Order: sequence, then structure tokens, then C-alpha cells
Amino acid sequence: MTTASRPAPQRYHVFIRASADQIWDAITEPELSSRYLYGARVETTGEIGSPFRYHSPDRSALWGDETVLDADPPHRLVVGYRGLYDPDLAAEQSSRVTWHIEPDQDRICLLTVMHDHLEESPKTAARVAGTGWMRVLSGLKTLLETGQPLNA
Repeated sequence: MTTASRPAPQRYHVFIRASADQIWDAITEPELSSRYLYGARVETTGEIGSPFRYHSPDRSALWGDETVLDADPPHRLVVGYRGLYDPDLAAEQSSRVTWHIEPDQDRICLLTVMHDHLEESPKTAARVAGTGWMRVLSGLKTLLETGQPLNA
């Protein structure tokens, strides 16, 4: 008897030359998120229990509609995640994304992103694995350090 492997939590680390406040703003403000998050415009207050939505670039479609599960601005943000932009992903249960921002020294922060609760969301796990999250985080780092999007 074989058992299917369960998706493990995915953890990513990146050092960014920016303040914790700048990173927090990039995660929670639509003008910034649209420049590194595949054009997605984030809508949230960042307060626990408030909506955390991803809108398509022209705001004609909702790409994600979740809730802020935990927050400690500008150090920690935990949100639900379900990709409404793809019918297969939208059919899965929500997973969870935790953004953890740790100030280091010389105005450098360590950003750790953990995507977990993927046991009931194997297609989501496969989609965001590998280069999925790394492209987002590389774009975030590039934007904050240079002022230019990665794809410019």
C-alpha cells in the first residue's frame, strides 16, 4: 500500500536592503504589489480579521479573496491563500502564507515567507513551489532596492 506524499510547508528567505516599514508597505499597498506580484493589486488594511484581496491589474477580476489571520505590523502578516485566478486552484481549500520581517543591521531586513497548510491544496503547492515564490520575492527585493520592477 502506498500513500501519496503530502505537500510540505514551503519556506523562503531573502535579505532586502529596506526598512521593515518599507517591506510591510510593499506587501500591503496596491501601488507597490502591482509592480512585483504579477500585476496583482493587493487590497487590505492589514488588520486581523480584515479582508486580504488580490485584484487583477485592471481590477476586473478577483484573483484572491482571503482574510488577515494574524498581524504585527511591520513584522508579521499571516493571510489565507487561494488562487481564484485558476479554476483548479480555486477549487482547493485555502492554504496560509506568513510574511515575517526581521530587521538585521545597516537597514537590511530578512524576509521569510512560509506557505503552509497545503495538505488539501496539492495543485497550489505545485504552482507556488520552486520559482513561483522566488520570482515574487526577487521582484519585491528588486523593486525596494532599485525602485524599478524586475521585469522593467
